[in-house]
Amino acid sequence: MNSSRLVPASFGLLMAAAAAVGADGWALIAAAIAAIAVLAGLYLPSVATGAVLAAACAIALCEPQPMLAALSGLAGAAYLVSRHTTMTRPTAIGLVGFAAVGIVAVTVPGGPAWSALLAAPTVVIAFAVVIAPYAGAGDAEGTTGTERAALGYE
Repeated sequence: MNSSRLVPASFGLLMAAAAAVGADGWALIAAAIAAIAVLAGLYLPSVATGAVLAAACAIALCEPQPMLAALSGLAGAAYLVSRHTTMTRPTAIGLVGFAAVGIVAVTVPGGPAWSALLAAPTVVIAFAVVIAPYAGAGDAEGTTGTERAALGYE
């Protein structure tokens, strides 16, 4: 067995183990199913998604510590990415960044309960700000003739 299968499997088993800490009853069964699905995913890549869903069910059925839930989610995302493609630096930075934001969101006491509703519009606005410089990159309107020729439009 080569490392292209062992690295994703280690992330998957970490995901299942983090989901199993403190679990009992149905949550422990879901975590065990996640671990078995990770092992089956060594030979059947399509089972990887089921393993992550089983770990998510285990987390939903019990109330784990926020750090364990974040570790399980981070490991699950890394498992899926490394199982189906190669892990790149931007992907790893995004995974760790979103896990850190999630940890801060659940550990820092917030304001009113409805403040969570601001998350989706905030993400959309942040995305729009990030892509704004690239939005009109392929458009030739508003450019001079020399610029259009340099861009290959004429």
